[in-house]
This record gives sequence, structure tokens and C-alpha cells, in this order.
Amino acid sequence: MGRPDNARRSPAGARAETSEDAVHDRRWAGDVREAVRCAGVLLLLLLLVDWGSGRFTLWRGLLWLALALLLFLVLFPARVSAGEDWLASRRLLRERRVRTDLLVSVRCLGGVSQRLLLRDAFGARVEIDPEALLHNPQLWHRLEQGTRKAAADGLLLCGQTALDRLSAGVDRETALAVFKASGLE
Repeated sequence: MGRPDNARRSPAGARAETSEDAVHDRRWAGDVREAVRCAGVLLLLLLLVDWGSGRFTLWRGLLWLALALLLFLVLFPARVSAGEDWLASRRLLRERRVRTDLLVSVRCLGGVSQRLLLRDAFGARVEIDPEALLHNPQLWHRLEQGTRKAAADGLLLCGQTALDRLSAGVDRETALAVFKASGLE
């Protein structure tokens, strides 16, 4: 079976799938709007405080604009997408992609916000928010298919516990959505 004309090889050696095969985080657009809203509210409040105190100048306005832009950049969410045997996370300037059928480790990173770190056999790594998988069963399904292949091939050496915990969370969210849709909540 040959490669399609629109496929390309990533540095990790993974074949990039066409966009028709990919599933995306459905909440991403709403998260971007929320980031814009937060940055806009901060800018508006800072400008109003400056204007109300009578200390507004062009330079202070530019400073507040830069601060609001910085907040937007910090809050800007990664766009998570997945296809057959790959998962990608795209930020503003770059995309990171791993082969899920060649995963060697899955780690849950704690801290202020939970992160899921995926590494494949080529050394590529992707760090994503587990909430993206919890709220998008199609993304989780693509990741789970790939991790099953990696585990069956003996590649997935670390992370089965993290995947089991995530699977339980996805099952819980799916059941809640079914109950809510059927009016049994």
C-alpha cells in the first residue's frame, strides 16, 4: 500500500494523516474564546482604572495592551487532534506529534495543572491536558487504539496505570453524558 500524495514524513518517522481521518478537540474554539475574553476584560479593567484615576497615557495604554496580550498567550490552549496511530498537540508556533502505536511511556505529571506526557519509540513527545481526552471520547478512542497496539507489541513499558485511571475517567464522563441526554441525571 503506497503513501497518499498529501502524506509527509515527520521527524519521528510517522506518516501524517489527512485531515479527514483526524478528530479534534471539540472544546478548543470555546477555550480560545475564553482566553480572548479574559485578556479583553483585563485590558478593559486596566484602561478604566487608568482613565478613572486620570493617569492614562499612550505609553501606559500600550503597556496594558502588552500585558493583556501576554495573558492571552499564556491562556491560549493547545489544539489536540488524533488520527489512526498518531496524536498531535498544536500550539501557536509549533506542532508536536507522537505515534501512538509506538508509545514507550505515558506519564501523568502533577502540579498546578495535570498534564499527560506521551513518548514514542522515535523520541518524539507530546504533553497534553487530560481534560481534552475526558471531554472528547473520539480522541480517547484513537489514543487507546494506539496504546493497545504498543502494549501488545511490548513497547509500552511505563504508563499502564495512568491509562487505566484516564480510561475510568472517560467512562465516567461518557456515562454522565448518556444519563444527562436521557434525562436520568
